[in-house]
Amino acid sequence: MNSFIARETELAFLQEKYESRGGQLVILYGRRRIGKTETVSHFCKDKNPVFFTCTQTEDSAQLKNFSQKLLSFEIPQRRYITEFSNWEQAFLAVKDIPVLDGKKQILVIDEFPYMAKENPEIPSILQKLWDTELKNSNVMIIVCGSAMSYIEKEILSEKNPLYGRSTGIYKMLPMPYFDSAKFFPNWNNRDKILSHAILGGIPYYLSQFEDSKSLKDNICGSILKRGSILYSEPEFLMRQELREPGTYNTIIQAVASGKTAFNEIQQSTLIEKGKLSVYLKNLVELGIASREFPVLSSEKEKQNAQRGLYRLKDSFFSFWYRFVFPNLSSLEFGDWENIYDSVVEPQLNEYASASFEDMCIDWLRVQNRNRNLPFIFTKIGRWWDKNTEIDIIASNEERSELISAECKFHNSVVHDSALEKHLLKNLSSLKKKENATIHYWYFSWAGFTEQAKDFAKKNNIHLVTGEELFKYDGLTS
Repeated sequence: MNSFIARETELAFLQEKYESRGGQLVILYGRRRIGKTETVSHFCKDKNPVFFTCTQTEDSAQLKNFSQKLLSFEIPQRRYITEFSNWEQAFLAVKDIPVLDGKKQILVIDEFPYMAKENPEIPSILQKLWDTELKNSNVMIIVCGSAMSYIEKEILSEKNPLYGRSTGIYKMLPMPYFDSAKFFPNWNNRDKILSHAILGGIPYYLSQFEDSKSLKDNICGSILKRGSILYSEPEFLMRQELREPGTYNTIIQAVASGKTAFNEIQQSTLIEKGKLSVYLKNLVELGIASREFPVLSSEKEKQNAQRGLYRLKDSFFSFWYRFVFPNLSSLEFGDWENIYDSVVEPQLNEYASASFEDMCIDWLRVQNRNRNLPFIFTKIGRWWDKNTEIDIIASNEERSELISAECKFHNSVVHDSALEKHLLKNLSSLKKKENATIHYWYFSWAGFTEQAKDFAKKNNIHLVTGEELFKYDGLTS
């Protein structure tokens, strides 16, 4: 099991709020397993916080548990009560917990939606206390939640009493590949990339793999083997977050198998179009799926329902629905090693290709942030039209300069013919549509032949190998 890893940006954000003047009301949210509790716990280390985790229980029981937590501290009320009579008194008591000079008292309310759903008056109570007592106090309240749609639609919406009161809102995202790689210092870079493609940047999932074992043994032992930690994880999350899990299973499997256009998904699942739109919207809101448009699309083009493509944004869901879900009968019988050898391993490189493109985008974002590119881009993503697909396009605000990149994750080095094809594809399609200067890049995990390197020099193509993804601007493993 790994100790706390990465999340430097999140910790710096929380520390900045902690050191700011006046009261602080921070909302920190993100999907389950993303590492919210671990990050906040690490931040609170040595700060003597009130750390309360809400449960799915009645309001009276919640208040009783919260009271017990507060009364475990040295506050005056503990001398004459065993429980606070209402939430207002309980929240106000946080101010009475002694702190060192110049320090803030921290109240963490983890899984806040459980508290607010059981007692809808909680946000109003907090809002009133914030406006009258807490915003000018030495208190930092951190509200955490995993129910992302509830946080965004309820807590952060204009109709909610807490709207406009927060001093910081932070949505935690999966780790980028160069942080997830830190979980496996003993592995080679290829296995680090494959582990990220399988598990994504979800700390809980990453912590289930051990770099003292081979990648195969980890996949078999932690995912494919019945009873293992991750064997039923997607089904568990689906039952927690969504009704009709069977219908969602059908949709997700269709997308995982390559049905990415709305009409393709509809034809595969035979779900009525209106209902399918709602199901897909729910999957997008949960962060399981995403709807993508060509990166240079206008807002008008994005309104066209036929234009966007769906993909599984969650890497582990993508892996599970591609390799586990279709083979559950064999896996239930205990045939995990044969499934790995005959199904998973032969397709692993091809499966990881889409994730490798995302890693290359992350690498370019770092170079862009550090101003190591020919221009500063403001948009980056995939691009396609009826005839052509380009793995990565990045553009500046004026669209006068573009980066066009291809990404190849396989074991064979790239030849000059592939670079020439990349140039021709751009000239025949992208160049015709965009009156811009195009900078050409090519990412190849396995590297390039000498002829390809010579061709790249003559045609001003920037080459990046898979190993270089870990050896540039602080990304060294």
